[in-house]
Amino acid sequence: MSEYDYDLIIIGSGPSGRAAAIQAGKLQRRVLVIDRQDRLGGVSVHTGTIPSKTLRETVLNLSGWRERSFYGRSYRVKDQIRAEDLKARLHMTLDHEVDVLEHQFNRNHVETLNGFAKFIGPHEVEVATDAGESTRLTAAKFLIATGTKTYRPDYVPFNGKTIVDGDTFLEMAEIPRSLVVIGAGVIGVEYATMFSALDVRVTLIEPRDTFLDFIDSRLIHDFTHQIRENGVDLRLGSAVEKIEDAGSHVEVTLDNGRHVRGEMLLFAAGRMGATSALNLDSVGLETDHRNRISVNRKTYQTTVPHIYATGDVIGHPSLASTSLQQGRVAACHALDTPTLPESPWYPYGIYSVPEISTCGMSEEELQERGIPYEVGVARFRETSRGHIMGLEHGMLKMLFSLKTRRVLGVQIVGEGATELIHIAQAVLNLKGTVDYFVQNTFNYPTLAEAYKIAGLDAFNRMPIPEEFKVRKKAEEPTKKEAKKA
Repeated sequence: MSEYDYDLIIIGSGPSGRAAAIQAGKLQRRVLVIDRQDRLGGVSVHTGTIPSKTLRETVLNLSGWRERSFYGRSYRVKDQIRAEDLKARLHMTLDHEVDVLEHQFNRNHVETLNGFAKFIGPHEVEVATDAGESTRLTAAKFLIATGTKTYRPDYVPFNGKTIVDGDTFLEMAEIPRSLVVIGAGVIGVEYATMFSALDVRVTLIEPRDTFLDFIDSRLIHDFTHQIRENGVDLRLGSAVEKIEDAGSHVEVTLDNGRHVRGEMLLFAAGRMGATSALNLDSVGLETDHRNRISVNRKTYQTTVPHIYATGDVIGHPSLASTSLQQGRVAACHALDTPTLPESPWYPYGIYSVPEISTCGMSEEELQERGIPYEVGVARFRETSRGHIMGLEHGMLKMLFSLKTRRVLGVQIVGEGATELIHIAQAVLNLKGTVDYFVQNTFNYPTLAEAYKIAGLDAFNRMPIPEEFKVRKKAEEPTKKEAKKA
């Protein structure tokens, strides 16, 4: 590899690029990370995962949301919550994240370069800086980790103030009194429910008749009931016909003739792979209709063997958590280093209000595959911890195979769902059964106790294993019968 400047060049410093760079550094290889932003971290740190989750925590804390079941809907920790209040904690968190990332790169001897990269040959890229300078660099292997950018259709009159996308939403000067969100995907649902918790009047519009279709339908039914109860006006099956910037407000016309008005509009209907500037044609790489790159899902190699791609730029599942794993695996394969493969079961988390998290198969998937199963359900309000926390809602649902008794899937909606799901993930990966939840003791009182409640719920309806069946002893013969014998 000495004929090249680097063993590995990574384009993008988001979760997958970050993990790949640190892994390559630990393997003592020459690695360079190129990022178009002057601060490392990518979309995940600056406009996506970290900002949105920080905003959620800030909203729930300042609004007193978690205490309202005890003290009433009018309860507030801070009476007047302003945009500056939300941004203060946000900037502190982002500064810390960037500081940690820079320290990790320095500690592992990872070089960085700020600029726009594009391929000019199979093993060469050209990097242009904001200052107008450019440099050419070579590498034996490349990793594309450029992530995604917001989809901005022509019919949406974005103005950066009252009509915004997911990347500019958090730059708001003040909190609107009313918000229209178009697109009930993960991003749209998260922001819609967060601002509803701030008592902002929110209308969530989704052209399709359903939303979050990859989540178990029973969970979505419970979630839909909760967000509507919390004040979100959910409009399903309503395609947008026209969006008008009326100055003091935004006017949205739906194809069913109805109109929706709000002080601000967030367009969150999809993202595109950030690959258009990479000049992929020069190395023989093609992208799909959303500019995403196809890869071998075990190695993350593209159709050009020495070029890899990871993270959101390759599509589903588009999670920061899975991107971190992908970057590690890709770097190891690119640098000819054996490593542990990724687990087949990973948790999916949606940081809405309330949270949603799942791991494994949904009930719909089991029905499609014809797998006989049993369901166990626990409500958070049935747990002592739920009473202590004042939880009126929240559900944990588990699916078990009737044939093997193994856990097949777990779905949670409610407080702490994204933390609780890791118990399910561990049991799934270790091929555990319903018996685990019946036999084991859970801390009391905790929300995790819901696992035991749901496990018993299913266990009591499932066939009893042969080894657990109580067998009656054969009756002893009477004295008369013994004498005859």
